[in-house]
Formats: sequence, structure tokens, C-alpha cells
Amino acid sequence: MTTSELVLPPPDARSALPELLAIGCRFDVDAPRDTHGVVIVEPHVSERHRLVREAFSVPDTSVSTGPSATSTYTDLFGNVCRRLTLPAGPCRFEYSATVRNGGFDIVDTAAQENPPEQLPDQTLAFLIPSRYCPSDELAEQAAWLFGGVRPGWERVAAMATWVNEHISFAYGSSSPTKDAAAVLADRTGVCRDFAHLLISFCRAINVPARYVVGYLPDIAVPDPGTPMDFCAWTEVYLDDTWFTFDPRNHHQRRAGRTVIAHGRDAADVAMMTTFGPVPLAAMHVRAEPANSADLA
Repeated sequence: MTTSELVLPPPDARSALPELLAIGCRFDVDAPRDTHGVVIVEPHVSERHRLVREAFSVPDTSVSTGPSATSTYTDLFGNVCRRLTLPAGPCRFEYSATVRNGGFDIVDTAAQENPPEQLPDQTLAFLIPSRYCPSDELAEQAAWLFGGVRPGWERVAAMATWVNEHISFAYGSSSPTKDAAAVLADRTGVCRDFAHLLISFCRAINVPARYVVGYLPDIAVPDPGTPMDFCAWTEVYLDDTWFTFDPRNHHQRRAGRTVIAHGRDAADVAMMTTFGPVPLAAMHVRAEPANSADLA
């Protein structure tokens, strides 16, 4: 599929986009004991300029003790990481924000691949195989499928198209240990698996690619009829710029993405990492046009 085959929004769609978006999430957990953890649900440092308002809430829902005060730090990838201690028993923590709409994904069909010797130092880590992206194992397959495609945007788009058309999306088809090689073998997965496979193909031909997770509202696309969730996609480095490629939604040019975090693969950007077992009772994600209440 070429870029011209994308389902593009009508010419007046940009002016019809909501100016502000409401994003956020809520986690209900039930820890057997006080447990420390790290949560990554707030916009990436590169997105902070879009924030209008935000709030992180950890109410005291226990009888005897409440969560400790939270603190934040920025990791090696610019992800905003929040530390907190969850008390034993039922507890809820919540993040909410109003952000300015970043518009539609940028398309540049003339973008070219950078030769490895011309790549910036900070992009080289995104050429190396990682836990969920064993690009070395998929190098022969990538060369066979895409070696004859013109380098640059056209080749990355061809890889995203192939993943979209050959991998079936199915809830429950993934697992904490499933990597891109397994996705290619069984041809099923969820959005993180689509992203891991595209990343692996890109790295196999020496194009830097990174894993991204964020909020993605259903704007200017049909309502999928499923509950909102976090979304994973890929960013690929072409012509000294990181471009968004979303193999799960490749036939749609999307609007309103807000990046939470990026890294080598999903292992770098877990929504919640706890240092002890903490069962998740419920999770709710919000990404939609803002209303008056979101500005109060």
C-alpha cells in the first residue's frame, strides 16, 4: 500500500478538530501489603508544552494507612515516572489532564533514510535488538520482504502495511513474554505486538525505530465500539525527524495523539511497575474532546 491509499481525512477536517482534549486514567488495585511502585501515565517531557491543566490523585482509601506522598523523576528516554507506595488493601490512583490538540499525524512521503554514519548518537540505541524486538532474528525475513522497496518513507510505509494486513488484531492474543518473532510466527497480537514487529523490521534494515505508548482519541474515525485503552505505536527516524507510524491503524491518519512514553520496546514504558504483586481490579482510560468541566 502506498501513502496515497491511506484513508485521509477530508480537507476541512483539521478546522473541525476539537481544540482541547481530555486525557487520563484510573487504576483500582488491591495490594496484599504496602508496595512501592513506579507509574508512567503522564505526558512525555516533549508534550508538556501542550498541557493546559493536570492532576494526579492518590486518595487515602484505606482504614489504617494511606499511600505515601508521590515524587517524579525523568528517565533516560524523557519519560515522566512517578514513584508512590500503594497501601495494603483496595486503593485507587488517578491522572487527568486537559491538553491542546496536536492535530493529525504528519506525513512526508519524501523523507529519506539516514545512513548509519550520519545518524545522531542518541538514535543508535534504537538500531539494536531489544527484549521484545529481536531484529537480528528477523533480518533475513525483512530483507526478503522489503529489500527491493525504495528506501525511505515508501519502505517504512510498506512495512507498516504488511504488518497491518498480515497480523490479526485479537484481544487476549498477547502475553507478557510475547516478542516480535512470536508475533510473526502466529500472526496475531494487540497494538503493542504490531508496534514491536514494525520496529524489528525497521531495525533489521538499519532504520532507527522506537516504541511509543500514549493516549489516542477516536477523532475523525468511526467509533470502534470498544472501551478506551492506552495505545501503542511506532516512531521511525527519517530525515532527522521522528515520524509516527501506527501499524494497527495504518489505513487511518489519526489525530490527537498524546505521547506518554517511548523506549526501545514495551519493557521500557510499563504503565505500572510494582516491586511486589499488586492485582489490578479495574482500569479506565479517557481520551476525548474536552468539555467545560475539564477546564474547571
